[in-house]
Amino acid sequence: MILAKLGARIEMTPDGCQVVGTAGKLTGGVDLDCGNSGTTMRLLLGALAGRPGSFRLYGDASLSARPMGRVAEPLRRLGAILDLAADDRPPIAITGMRLAPFAMPETVRSAQVKSALLLAGLTIPGAMTLIESVESRDHTERMLTQFGAKVERFGRTVSLIGPVVLSGTTIDVPGDPSAAAFALTGAAILPGSSVTAESITVNPTRRSWLDILGRMGARVTILMQPGPEGLGSGQDENAEPVANVTVEAGELSGVTIGGDEAALAMDELPVLAVAACCALGATTIRDAAELRVKESDRISGMARGLAVLGARIEELPDGLVIHGGGPGFRFRAGRVDSLGDHRLAMAFRIAGLKADGPVVIDDVGSAGVSDPAFEETVAGLLA
Repeated sequence: MILAKLGARIEMTPDGCQVVGTAGKLTGGVDLDCGNSGTTMRLLLGALAGRPGSFRLYGDASLSARPMGRVAEPLRRLGAILDLAADDRPPIAITGMRLAPFAMPETVRSAQVKSALLLAGLTIPGAMTLIESVESRDHTERMLTQFGAKVERFGRTVSLIGPVVLSGTTIDVPGDPSAAAFALTGAAILPGSSVTAESITVNPTRRSWLDILGRMGARVTILMQPGPEGLGSGQDENAEPVANVTVEAGELSGVTIGGDEAALAMDELPVLAVAACCALGATTIRDAAELRVKESDRISGMARGLAVLGARIEELPDGLVIHGGGPGFRFRAGRVDSLGDHRLAMAFRIAGLKADGPVVIDDVGSAGVSDPAFEETVAGLLA
């Protein structure tokens, strides 16, 4: 809907859609509703900041409470004119300006901030160079390269040479591993269970949670798909690697999660916390302070909710310590609050699969924000 308001022509096809671009010209003076999607808003800030026109980005009540300053500030250093509401929150007014390259003196800790800056770099003459403090998802770099941009990566340094006029191409979008993580973790904690997620990306920057689950003791099988999506097929190295992933239950043990591993598993940490409750020994999650500025404060929300369900939890400024109950642990019945956060709702729903009574989740419908078929999927697992 947003792309259409900006002037793109979108044609639906039986297996996807075709987007006919705007040849560098966007329709300005429009209000763009980002709904509940912080990713949409942050990426649009970068994509629109260097293009002529005025734009206003807004969202629902949840998105309107989320801080956007960490994206706006580096864009302003490039010359962007962004007017945010109080406390650096949406709505956001953008006045498109000609941007200039600027050496970022501090490191970037977020894939969304990095992606916004790279999208802004498409309009900037010269090199946009960023240094990541921790490795983050590289979907934007991969996709921009497939559209013809020159993106270079050396370790944690990423450079884009602009300006760039992107060329149309065909992109095969694999399944979302973050959505699959919930059903697969459910299999890991329920004795005798086995679940396969088909055709999901196993991009190295997206599989950290899966490696953690395997390290805890779940049995993980990754079957690379043959053909253009699989590794070793002679395809463009920037395409996403795709596989069928099977997780079978195992005797789980506590682990320590931090640093790059935590950064790359940020979206999956809530459901990994559920798995940790069923593990033998303590699991410590550190370096995850970003969880406090998601759709909710996920550290506090998970700590309170899992405690209600009988888990032993210690809340840290940047994570959790979870004292697992071992293979025989079962969550107790109770009522928990998802805080309107889809990942908390989904994590608590998976915990409910191993409970000794009903688990009532306030605002469980928020799970549909990221996976409209989530409840159907869970019901299918139990059939």
